[in-house]
Amino acid sequence: MNFWYSNSKIAYLLLPFSLLFWLISTIRRFLFQTGLLKSYKAPVPVIIVGNLSVGGNGKTPVVVWLVEQLQQRGLTCGVISRGYGSQSEHYPLLVNAETDPVIGGDEPVLIAKRTGVPVSISPNRQQAVELLLESHDCDVIISDDGLQHYKLQRDVEIVVMDAARELGNGFVLPAGPLRELPSRLKSVDLIITNGVENRYSDVVMQLVPHFAINLVTNEKRALADFQQGVAIAGIGNPQRFFDMLQGLGIQLTQTQAFQDHQKFTAELFQTLPSNQPLFMTEKDAVKCGQFAQNNWWYVPVDAQMQSHKTSSKLTALFAQIEQLVQGK
Repeated sequence: MNFWYSNSKIAYLLLPFSLLFWLISTIRRFLFQTGLLKSYKAPVPVIIVGNLSVGGNGKTPVVVWLVEQLQQRGLTCGVISRGYGSQSEHYPLLVNAETDPVIGGDEPVLIAKRTGVPVSISPNRQQAVELLLESHDCDVIISDDGLQHYKLQRDVEIVVMDAARELGNGFVLPAGPLRELPSRLKSVDLIITNGVENRYSDVVMQLVPHFAINLVTNEKRALADFQQGVAIAGIGNPQRFFDMLQGLGIQLTQTQAFQDHQKFTAELFQTLPSNQPLFMTEKDAVKCGQFAQNNWWYVPVDAQMQSHKTSSKLTALFAQIEQLVQGK
């Protein structure tokens, strides 16, 4: 919603509905915190990677980065997810690199491909955790999203924020993009801003592309080899992907933004040129393999972290996680 990120009168008209949303969500959180509503405590530490606002903020690259960091420290990880957009006939479901993204969801399949760790999806996070631990030994579980899913108890909370959009107009849904008030940030363990430093940053994340990979041949090619092309993106903030390509010196003759978690078909690409490279995100590519063309390339990115204040922020985070694991 564009009016979430501008001084629009529409937002003020929706404020009564936002007040109702805030009241319901605040009461619900209070009931879980006081134990009046039952929550589930997993037998291993749970790390939430979530956000305060709707839309793409870069959670999935953070989950991949976090898995890799914990593996380097000798910890065995598993990932749970709601599996947004998945169309499985049953839940919970174990997802791996070969799972059809229509069944398992684009982000869970991407995480499984990039990390090789088990991924369990279900709208019921307790069921996702239980299935994961029944089939795999895990020292720690990372939840992709779920900051507001208070039915699942957590040990560490990491918030990922789009540095440019920040918190929009600061209102909760539907007048603004927030699921909770900005004051909620005071209670989380780490705030990662995607792009640049802002007033909320504990750590700044850069999404760094190194090469493009052909969807048909798996050929890797340096992005510097491309001068122009077309680009599509079905992510929360498609313009970020387009800007990244242009920032690398690739002239985009045409761009096409789709909705987040778009279900792709070959027909959606018929109007796009076939005589130029077509670039897409890795998240989009997992859904396009069956009808990919020779000129289609996806651009994987790696999350690189820079501590905004001191390197002790990340050091303290991993020390906290290791202590939690030892305490179990």
